[in-house]
Amino acid sequence: MTEIPADIAAMSFEDALAELERIVRQLEEGKGRLDESIGAYERGALLRRHCEAKLREAQAKVERILVGANGAITTEPADIG
Repeated sequence: MTEIPADIAAMSFEDALAELERIVRQLEEGKGRLDESIGAYERGALLRRHCEAKLREAQAKVERILVGANGAITTEPADIG
């Protein structure tokens, strides 16, 4: 698997998603040269991987609060998949 470039790795989820959406629109329009489209597609694939990783990180941080029978409060990972 190709390593995520530093410029993409530094992006927030929102910024990466916005760029990915821009690339998708550009590719759907079919404008531009073939080599530029291939480069955009490859960057889009890396942006998608980065967004997926950011979502997994966020999901791992989300916890569900539980109150036990004795009133004790605990947490467990939330099942939001």
